[in-house]
Amino acid sequence: MVRVKPFAAVRPPKQYVEEVAARPYDVLNSAEAKVEAGEKSLLHITKPEIDFDPIIDEHSQPAYDKAVDNFKAWQEKGWLVQDEKPYYYVYAQTMEGRTQYGLVVCAHTDDYAEGKIKKHELTRKDKEDDRMIHVRIQDANIEPVFFSYPDNDEINAIVNRYITGDPEYDFVAADGFGHHFWVIDDQADIDRITEIFAEIPAFYVADGHHRTAAAARVGAEKREGNPGHTGEEEYNWFMTVAFPDSHLKIIDYNRVVKDLNGLTPEQLIAAIGEDFDVKEEGTEIYKPSRLHEFSMYLEGKWYSLVAKEGRYDDNDPIGVLDVTILSNLVLDKILGIKDLRTDKRIDFVGGIRGLGELSRRVDNGEMKVAFALYPVSMKQLVDIADSGNIMPPKTTWFEPKLRSGLAIHKLS
Repeated sequence: MVRVKPFAAVRPPKQYVEEVAARPYDVLNSAEAKVEAGEKSLLHITKPEIDFDPIIDEHSQPAYDKAVDNFKAWQEKGWLVQDEKPYYYVYAQTMEGRTQYGLVVCAHTDDYAEGKIKKHELTRKDKEDDRMIHVRIQDANIEPVFFSYPDNDEINAIVNRYITGDPEYDFVAADGFGHHFWVIDDQADIDRITEIFAEIPAFYVADGHHRTAAAARVGAEKREGNPGHTGEEEYNWFMTVAFPDSHLKIIDYNRVVKDLNGLTPEQLIAAIGEDFDVKEEGTEIYKPSRLHEFSMYLEGKWYSLVAKEGRYDDNDPIGVLDVTILSNLVLDKILGIKDLRTDKRIDFVGGIRGLGELSRRVDNGEMKVAFALYPVSMKQLVDIADSGNIMPPKTTWFEPKLRSGLAIHKLS
């Protein structure tokens, strides 16, 4: 059973929210962030290297110092203001006519340590360390993590009552995605939400594995450094937006490869044909339409690849994943890519960029071949997390991303 609690969010006044709210730190490189960041943008806090000319190393001490200075400045200027009381918040996102409704809550670091907050990806220590530094120096969770939880009718009913009222924030960002935000301020509702979550068996990390691990590590670090630790301190908690499973949609996460491992295009197609039924689909973009079907872009043409029977195990929660099938039978067996985390010959493209991004990167000579996959389902994610297994790297891509800056959680 998971623990949640309300918190007094640091957030922008209504008139500033569109200027402060920003895309997450990890979906923009520094150059893109510098172009995108207006005067009040949270990017000056989450990607402070952009305030230097030329842009400096994001992991350097001057960048970290600038992040702290900017967070203080934003509060002094009134661009970020802390609520007077602890609340829960509803955060809704609209994309392509579909709206998903999440609750902004604080989750407990012990639940992560005890496996009640379940993950489906491994993390890299260097990325954890970087996020840990940001949490530590700011003494705050500046950006939320993204959780899912099993649908609950009573929570849905509470949320539905609030969203019939006027939102605190309501805007459409430059990317066309809508963002809507309500404050749950009735104490009876706040208490009941806390009680209901105490009966929910688990959270699932949808996006933000490194931020979740970093928050838990900072909490443990503060606990060890506090001889008077009671367990009631704010640093035992970290901010998340939690969505019911049924609201979420995973989109495809695709692969591009720099070379053919010494093979000619004809040899590559022949080798793939040992384990897949290969069909040329022409020059128009071809998108996989079902599990175990892939599309490949090679030398200006799209191909359908359907994995042959017996080449995967439907009873293995990891082996049945399309990312595993492609990795084992093509990337490793034919192209010699053994470790997706470290091999520099492969790159990953979120489906939000469209399959045209795959053909573009091949056509311009940067890459030699591209592979598009059918998306993983939420059921597959939950089954894998429940079984204690880990998905291969770069398996899930959730969209829309949470907008940063709508709520910040201070650790003290």
